[in-house]
This record gives sequence, structure tokens and C-alpha cells, in this order.
Amino acid sequence: MLLKNKSAVIYGAGGAIGQRLAPSFDECHRSSASVRFDGRINQSNQEESHMADILHKVGIKSSSLDDAYKALTTLEGLSGWWTNNTQGESKVGGVIQFRFGAHGIDMKVLELYPAKRVLWQVVDGPEEWIGTKVSWELKQEGDWTIVLFKHEGWKEPVEFMHHCSTKWGVFLLSLKSLLETGKGAPAPNDIKIDNWN
Repeated sequence: MLLKNKSAVIYGAGGAIGQRLAPSFDECHRSSASVRFDGRINQSNQEESHMADILHKVGIKSSSLDDAYKALTTLEGLSGWWTNNTQGESKVGGVIQFRFGAHGIDMKVLELYPAKRVLWQVVDGPEEWIGTKVSWELKQEGDWTIVLFKHEGWKEPVEFMHHCSTKWGVFLLSLKSLLETGKGAPAPNDIKIDNWN
């Protein structure tokens, strides 16, 4: 069965910049079916390989969606909570370089939906990260801005993934601190969790 595609608007710094094709919600969430890369639906999940994902949720008190979005989409915002050595272009299609001492990660910006969603793809960095995607979903619940974080597409849950999951949690708390108090704890001033720092 082929999917019927719907379009989704893609936003850049100047507003809507284009569209991409996307399957409908029902087509993606059918019981015991999965969507294949070629647009067909697998009737058995045995045909697909299962990749591991890192998932986190953090609530930020009295923060606006716009402030959280800016912290995730501007070089100044990103350097305020993740690493103070952040460079590049944070627009759709741009690449942001995050440096942690002698090591680094390059993220290509795939999607920006103002005050709603940010999606990156790792294009350079640790071998386990290459090709994985990092997404940020934002929503308001009363006085709380909720950030749903996902680092998806890990080939397998290796020990490095355990380390990275904990470090993502540390940096999400740094994001929370930046937005609640005005001061984050970006690298190199982050909490060191093990001998891999």
C-alpha cells in the first residue's frame, strides 16, 4: 500500500520557506504496521530494524515558548546552556558546530517551526551519532513550558549511549536553569558525570 502524502510547511528565519511531504497521522500509526523509507507500509514489524532513542522531558517554570525556542535556535542561546564554543548557521539548511575541547559535533538544521519544533541531523562527530536526529518539541502547559527531547536513530544501545543520555539530561537542566534564572551551565562548566568528560 502506498502512502497518500500531505504537505507540511517548513519555516526559516524569514517565515515559511517551503514544504515537505509527510504521511498522514493515520498512515504512520496503524496497528502493527510501519512506514518504510520507500513510502510503503510494512504489515509486519519483523521486517524493520529497531533503533534506540534517548527521550527526556523537562518543564521550565514561567518561561515562554518564544524564549525556549530562541535558546534552541540562536548561537547565543545554544552557547548559554550546551557549550560556550558554538558556531555556524542556525537557519534551515545551515550547520551548527558544537565544540567540547578537542571534540565536536556538527548538526544540520532540518526543520524550524517557531515556538513548536526544532529538528537537527548529526553530520559530523562521534561515529555513533552520525546520521542520528535530535528533535525538540515545545508546548505550553499553564505556567510551564514543556520540552520533549528526542535523540533518535541510534543503531544499538551501546555504553556510549548511556553516557550521552545522562549528559543530555544534564544539559537539559542547564537549559532549564538558563531560562528560569538567566544562567546555564554550558560546557566546559557542566556537571562531569564520568571519566569520559
